[in-house]
Amino acid sequence: MPNELRQNRRGGSLTKREVLDQPAYPISEAARYVRLSPATLRSWFVGRPYPTAKGLSQFAAVLKPARREPVTLSFSNLVEAHVLRSLRTEHGVPLDAVRQSLRYAERELNIEKLLLREELRTAGGELFLDRYGELVNLSASGQLAMRRIFEAHLQRVEWGALRSAIRLYPFVLADRADKKPIVIDPRIAFGRPVVERAFVSTQTILDRIDAGESVAEIALDYGLTAEAIEEAVVFERAA
Repeated sequence: MPNELRQNRRGGSLTKREVLDQPAYPISEAARYVRLSPATLRSWFVGRPYPTAKGLSQFAAVLKPARREPVTLSFSNLVEAHVLRSLRTEHGVPLDAVRQSLRYAERELNIEKLLLREELRTAGGELFLDRYGELVNLSASGQLAMRRIFEAHLQRVEWGALRSAIRLYPFVLADRADKKPIVIDPRIAFGRPVVERAFVSTQTILDRIDAGESVAEIALDYGLTAEAIEEAVVFERAA
């Protein structure tokens, strides 16, 4: 992993804010962690073309990537995409409605980058979802379902002292959404997914399994349960 994850342009140590915003994940890798297709994730950060009677036009991006060329996302970008994913329906996420809803809530509350703020769990989230529901004309049942999914996604984000996102617990299995065996923390393992208790990367566990080692052997090495090892493998294979 490049040294830019540890040093800023001046050659000194990165501040906590810089670590969160440092370019670290190519689109293809980030898409695996937040369970989205690379094409969908790219459209959120760089926009996408769409046909009109006069030819192709372009949907503007909703989110701003840490680096545009090549497109590279930061940990903060991962969290934004994770939260935005909760709004997906069978028709995807209407980008213009998301953009308008975010601007509305941020303006009303005087908050920048609302998708990274703990205020999403209170007034910020209420304003954002109310406006979004109006713009996409959601039914009462659709509004209820969206709010439940939105809250489930927020519960997988850990917020720091400044009320900003500092850790992400990605989904592993849909039917066990309450469990958080895997964590992504930009200060640990260069921001790659690790098993929380031992902070060993999920990729390392997968590599050892593929090399022929048993679940029991690996669990003993790291002081983990067999279930934790299996969850790491499931996460890597599902991603």
